[in-house]
Amino acid sequence: MVVPSIPQRALPPELVIDNPLPQQNIFQRAVASLRGGDAEVAARISLEGLQQYPDDANLLCIAARALIALGRLDEARMHAQRAQTEYPDFYLAHETLGELLLVEGRFEEAIKSFEEGLKLNRDASQIKQKIARARELKHEADEAGGSRVVMAFAEDIARAEQLLSDGQPQQAEQIFRTVLRQDPNHVEAMRLLADIARSQEYYDDAELLLKQAVAKAPTYARAWLKLSETQLQLEKNFEAVDSARKVVELAPEFAESHIALANALAKVDRMDEAIENYEAALAASPRHPGAFSGLAHQLKTVGRQTESIAVYRQSIAVNPRSTESYWSLANFKTFRFRDEEVEAMESLLRDDKLEDINRVQLCNSLGLEYEGRKDYERAFHYFQRCNSTRRKAESYDPIANEVNTNKTIEIFDSAFLARHANLGNPDPAPLFIVGLPRSGSTLLEQILASHSQVEGTHELTDLARTIRNLSRRGKRLQYPEIVSGLAPAAWQKIGSQYLESTAKYRSGLPCFIDKNPNNFSYIGLICLALPKAKIVNAMRHPLDSCLGSYKQLFASGQPFSYDLTDIGEYYLQYQRLMAHWHQTLPGRVLDVNYEEVVDDLEGQVRRLLAYCELPFEESCLNFHETDRAIKTASSEQVRQPIYSSSRHLWRHYEPYLGELIDILEPLLLPLPPESRPDSLREASHVP
Repeated sequence: MVVPSIPQRALPPELVIDNPLPQQNIFQRAVASLRGGDAEVAARISLEGLQQYPDDANLLCIAARALIALGRLDEARMHAQRAQTEYPDFYLAHETLGELLLVEGRFEEAIKSFEEGLKLNRDASQIKQKIARARELKHEADEAGGSRVVMAFAEDIARAEQLLSDGQPQQAEQIFRTVLRQDPNHVEAMRLLADIARSQEYYDDAELLLKQAVAKAPTYARAWLKLSETQLQLEKNFEAVDSARKVVELAPEFAESHIALANALAKVDRMDEAIENYEAALAASPRHPGAFSGLAHQLKTVGRQTESIAVYRQSIAVNPRSTESYWSLANFKTFRFRDEEVEAMESLLRDDKLEDINRVQLCNSLGLEYEGRKDYERAFHYFQRCNSTRRKAESYDPIANEVNTNKTIEIFDSAFLARHANLGNPDPAPLFIVGLPRSGSTLLEQILASHSQVEGTHELTDLARTIRNLSRRGKRLQYPEIVSGLAPAAWQKIGSQYLESTAKYRSGLPCFIDKNPNNFSYIGLICLALPKAKIVNAMRHPLDSCLGSYKQLFASGQPFSYDLTDIGEYYLQYQRLMAHWHQTLPGRVLDVNYEEVVDDLEGQVRRLLAYCELPFEESCLNFHETDRAIKTASSEQVRQPIYSSSRHLWRHYEPYLGELIDILEPLLLPLPPESRPDSLREASHVP
């Protein structure tokens, strides 16, 4: 529930902020109680407050909402109608009355009330959602002659929705299931139950419920929207596009409809259409931060850098606290902020009310900016601030990672690999690029994707999903243990499933690239399921590789990357596993060192193409001229000719990397003296 923080009949805003009114404190206490799931307390606080301040608009609205949650609709109506009558220019008064009318099943009147609220607050996305919901319920009731049971259950649904918003999903789920037992066709209960399943990551269950809902009510735009979002979570991207098109067809006036379609189109690499729909979203809602962000990101992906930067800056101008836009600009890597933009970011950081996600985005942006200005001490300060905050939000267990590495090495031993060799699908099309993030994999992908026989399909998750499905069928056993009991025919099936799953990303070229770096864990499985596949391991100086991950704020995944100790230990496990693959699968994996590519581009390109059994093409040397969508953080870097400025970048940060150097010492000592940290420069490696 979104509520304003300033009463309508109050002192000037600047005075309210500096010296909160007593009724504002009462209002905030009532809001906190209602959000905490205690509608009784919220009603008591707000009603007592109205005895002292009977003309306060906010208290009238929060009292009405608390009474609605309690089912005391007559009392709620008195307060909601008074708020709307006395404060006709207060959007929340119209919104609150609309909620009451919706609960009462008076859908047409609810729509009118919501629309009045929307006229007064065009950016209130929650009102738009409520209008859509009211229209859907009205349509459903009209189809049933107005006698549908959905009206009888309106109060139950409203109570359950309040429980859901107050963080009590189990109680809400019980109500929704009770409603569905009495009315199996109640589509609103289906959608809300699907929301609970989605929140618990039961996406298959959510999809099933939502498909039932849209089958029962084909014009239920909100259910189609949730279905599209769920299908994206399940990586059923093309199905998500179809569902999102239905949303736009049913509710073209809402920005969220176009954003849903744009998000899905971007997933299937239909960038131009995605851009058109983000623009349509901004036309519908000119201040929508999600539309700005999506549009700018897609422009960046297709190489329209100048336009992308302009959109991000426009987003900041409209939404000055849009920290994601600052972060996205910093992620161009080649971009430099203006001094006034740096000052604005540092000013925002001084705001104690700033949420952690905004804080980490700003700190990462400032770290990258000061690195660009060669102020490495200040850059590291901001990287460290970013990561210390982000690490608290991540769930990463380095011991579990080491245990999993041990299991992988134990199971995929030489005997196991030999026993199951040549049982998989022999298609030679896949080219896997693996390694750690920020180790040159995007550069290798761009080089290979510049070849006439190779298609770049980005970082695919199909292999990991195939393995998850394998583990799910094994019930108690997970990967890698699950592979021990596989029948010989299973390897062919795994390879075929992967190829079928990835076929939708391809246009018919003989080879395609899967650039998911985390696939290094699955090399043994790849070699058995796809025995003709090529695997390239992108490598870099250990300190540059680890520092690159530490400096990168990932939108999701890579939870090991926010602590130098975690990164160092993860790198050791990665090296252990790669050494195992080289020992047990000699010649199957090609290591390509970033520094060697920088020093000898043509020689390394010829070596790479020879391993992939591809003829040499000059276009691979001119990779920066290849026009293709690039989705990773290195997109702008690989659109330039090869450069060496990021080689041995770690030296600028060496004073701050002591713990990382200590962990990586076994790998650093064998390097030539000039490639070792100063603390190890004089040390010699004894085999």
